Amino acid sequence: MSALRVLFLGGTGIISSACSWRAVEAGLDLTAANRGQTSIRALPPQAKQITADVDDTASLAAVAGQDFDVVVDWVAFTPDQVRARTDALRGHVGQYVFISSASAYQTPPARLPITESTPLRNPYWQYSRNKIACEDLLTALYRDEGYPVTIVRPSHTYDRTLVPFDGGWTIVERMRRGQPVVVHGDGTSLWTLTHHRDFARGLVPLLGHPRTLGDAFQITSDDVLTWDQIAHALATAAGTSARIVHVPSDAIAAVHQGWGDGLLGDKSHSAVFDNSKLRQVVPDFVATIPFETGAREIVTWYDEDPARRRVDPSIDEAMNILVARYTR
Repeated sequence: MSALRVLFLGGTGIISSACSWRAVEAGLDLTAANRGQTSIRALPPQAKQITADVDDTASLAAVAGQDFDVVVDWVAFTPDQVRARTDALRGHVGQYVFISSASAYQTPPARLPITESTPLRNPYWQYSRNKIACEDLLTALYRDEGYPVTIVRPSHTYDRTLVPFDGGWTIVERMRRGQPVVVHGDGTSLWTLTHHRDFARGLVPLLGHPRTLGDAFQITSDDVLTWDQIAHALATAAGTSARIVHVPSDAIAAVHQGWGDGLLGDKSHSAVFDNSKLRQVVPDFVATIPFETGAREIVTWYDEDPARRRVDPSIDEAMNILVARYTR
């Protein structure tokens, strides 16, 4: 039996890179189409690469003209992008997997844990509303013509390059300097962080699976932490301690809109997920990497090269303002 022919649109991002390696380990015939501009995360040597900008009509047509059993779209964020790709792939793909986002779920959630039946509604974050619109388009395509769609919703998936706070390395640098750091709310809201290798364990078995068509699946860890615990885990990994100042999310938004939009539209609300539906088709799925392990990977990677330890001046200054205001 020939190997499943899989095309990744993308393939070297935070989430997709782990899935690329997992896919070839599983024996899939993987091709990745991307601009070839990411040097941080290399494709596995067994994968074929097509250098192409899939947002360019001619490049997309050349890629989509080949036949694939599965296409996973990691880099679609608007309905126009989804429409262009599904039109180009029509008749050439057995399964189109759209990577959506758990931030598309009802915000704030009316009930926990979050499941795939939780309504999709996020009035706070345009990124999430665009993902919802993409899902609406794909659902209509499946309903109206049987287009072979599978929707996957990750939630805050990270690798060694991603510090899970706005401003990236800024918060760790402040901790090492002995400066206070801002954590939204009272620090006790619950959050789920998923290591990208754990996500890959859930995604790859869905590829080519006949029971996934027309359906949506979330893939997350079952490791739930408070935001204070996340900050303290990073501090411990960095060999320091965290002096935390708690600030309401709307107050953060008033000082720094970009930081605030991500909080009000996503991170300020508890997010706990039930992965039972995924386990119905991937019975052996289990996330095995706790954030304490991931935090050590993050700090080690940043410490390997001082150039990586960049401070975001806007977040740094916003923290200074908020710390002064909320520690009087």
